[in-house]
Amino acid sequence: MSPLADSGSPEAGTVDPLAPTNGTGAPPHPYDAIVVVSFGGPEGMADVMPFLENVTRGRNIPRERLEDVAHHYALFGGVSPINAQNRALVAALEHVLAAEGPRVPVYWGNRNWQPFLTDTVRQMAADGVRHAAAFVTSVYSSFSGCRQYRADIAAAQAAVGPGAPNIDKLRTFFNHPGFVEPQAERLRTALNGLDEARRAAAVVVFSAHSIPLAMAQSSRYVEQLGEASRLIAAAAGLEGPTRVVFQSRSGPPHQPWLEPDVGDVAAELAARGVTDLVVVPIGFISDHIEVVFDLDTELAERCRTLGVRLTRVPTVGTDPAFVRMIRDLVVERQTPGAARPALGDLGAGHDVCPAYCCWYEPTTGRPSSPPTSASDVASS
Repeated sequence: MSPLADSGSPEAGTVDPLAPTNGTGAPPHPYDAIVVVSFGGPEGMADVMPFLENVTRGRNIPRERLEDVAHHYALFGGVSPINAQNRALVAALEHVLAAEGPRVPVYWGNRNWQPFLTDTVRQMAADGVRHAAAFVTSVYSSFSGCRQYRADIAAAQAAVGPGAPNIDKLRTFFNHPGFVEPQAERLRTALNGLDEARRAAAVVVFSAHSIPLAMAQSSRYVEQLGEASRLIAAAAGLEGPTRVVFQSRSGPPHQPWLEPDVGDVAAELAARGVTDLVVVPIGFISDHIEVVFDLDTELAERCRTLGVRLTRVPTVGTDPAFVRMIRDLVVERQTPGAARPALGDLGAGHDVCPAYCCWYEPTTGRPSSPPTSASDVASS
């Protein structure tokens, strides 16, 4: 399974280095650029070990563990699909902006591989960009999915220096119609591809990346996953409770991570006589390595062994409604009083993360904030 990027947390202390300085989050002028911020991935076997070393830097991961993960990439020629998918997303967004505005350039930078975010921010500065909106390709709130990306942006700005543009991360979108409805449509299509008997007997589960339990406790990750699964199931016409499962666990055996694992659930269902399992990978927006290896390869093999037929639902990718959602989030953020679409009960996420939002210390596994008043601590 792939390593989860949960390194790079700010040092614990009484001051949050990512504490907001602009309470409203509204830019003083319309944004003059958009930057897509993502995880990154290798694009050939020569890239794989350097990429994995970037991902795990400071975590003392044994070399043999990295070599094991490298084997997963070798099955795909050392190429993670994520970079090609992000190029397609950027191109699709550029097309929407050209047709509907705002007519601003779209940049792309990664945490762990080329194009590195620092290089992208340096290019933005050279191009004269002063204030950009950042779309992070992570759906939910958590240290790895939100706070660490905010730290990456801040580090890139610091590396570029005084000429670096201001960059505002856009809000989470797990309950935005532009995410929920395309994912529900993909689920409907997958179910309609089964004959009536199989469809009636199939069990649908919603899968997301497992994270350390302590990290989950510092955020609203689990709550947001539950809400997204409920909304997608309802939009797809399913009735009854939904079940969230987890995948891609990469921590040491003694460290508690979110459960149940999707493979264990498949075995449990097989023991109950279930023969059709439908997996909706709601933790991801594109079919990258956690999907094509952990689900399409590893889980598929386990299901074959169990006698369970696996249907894996596609991710939203470059669905036009999803791409338009990115454009709409930018317009919403820069337009005072704009509507903030959000389905369900949790409402639209905040534009500006409060101090100590999703605070987590990867080296200790502590979810707590620095030793200040409890009122200073907010989860996102």
